[in-house]
Amino acid sequence: MLTEKQLNEIREHLENAKNPLFFFDNDVDGMMSFVLLRRMIGRGAGFAIKSSPELDKSYANRIDEFSPDYIFVLDKPMISQDFFRSAEQHNIPIVWIDHHDIDVGKLGDNVYYYNPIKNKEKLHEPISYIVYKISRRKQDNWISLAGCIGDNFLPEFISEVAYEYPELLKRNIKSAFEVLYNSEFGKIISIISSAMKDRTTNVVFLMNFLFKVNSPIDILTESESNCRILDRYKQINHTYEKLLEKAKRVARSSKRIAFFQYGGELSMSSDIANELSYRFPSKIIIVAYVKGNIANVSVRGSVDVRKITIEAIKQMPGATGGGHENATGAKMPAEYLLKFRNLFEEYFRR
Repeated sequence: MLTEKQLNEIREHLENAKNPLFFFDNDVDGMMSFVLLRRMIGRGAGFAIKSSPELDKSYANRIDEFSPDYIFVLDKPMISQDFFRSAEQHNIPIVWIDHHDIDVGKLGDNVYYYNPIKNKEKLHEPISYIVYKISRRKQDNWISLAGCIGDNFLPEFISEVAYEYPELLKRNIKSAFEVLYNSEFGKIISIISSAMKDRTTNVVFLMNFLFKVNSPIDILTESESNCRILDRYKQINHTYEKLLEKAKRVARSSKRIAFFQYGGELSMSSDIANELSYRFPSKIIIVAYVKGNIANVSVRGSVDVRKITIEAIKQMPGATGGGHENATGAKMPAEYLLKFRNLFEEYFRR
């Protein structure tokens, strides 16, 4: 966890920011982290970053568009030098809050970097957990919980949320994925994740809804204010369930490594990989979404899959990737996908 001194420093940055611009990872942890801070200070524009894993120069034009006095980057392990240069040229400080185990190198004087894994205890709680400790808004505990569960982390305050919303959560939950796949609260996380897989105008609609919503029950209860969000969930979930059934058949017939590849208009590799890892905990899960000549890959496992992922992408020109010990992501030219799979299989034959 960040120290109290670090949390206070971030609070001071937020207080000083009159026109902040937020960039966050394109998942529920990233979204809820932004929502928590937006609800805390009541100002700022936000953008989900889809250029995984890096905040790259394509987002630098947002600096000219919004003329921010502060930039906050949430849950992104990498920022391109071009983006750094653009912020520096405009004399804008960057507050970068992350939890990935990665060497970020030497940072400019305008960059304030906060990462709990760099502290003495070397923990890597989700950003939505850290931000909740920054905001200290008890009424938003369920928002933080949604981000934490989406990142496979069970926070200590889950009992508070279960007490407040017994119809959504049972007590004595043993794992984050148990919440995600076996509770009404888990459905809320799936609804938010589905709504993020939409065109920009609808993602903005989702954010505006989350800025104002009072209760997690308001997300589940269909109304004029959320019908667009729930319609998207139904559409996405129909596609997801069909893909999941195919992936489960592959996993059942696999020995050590379950490799599932699919295509189409929507990337759901992270969601599918998460559920497969819950249903088949003894297996290494590799889910690849291929569109055109690019493959987005999600890897899950009870062993250190990060080490293998990083070793693999070093052998593939144009590939990027990283993540946590038991959950990684990679992006590569599709021509290297078979090689990526083979490297994992070779590793586990040693």
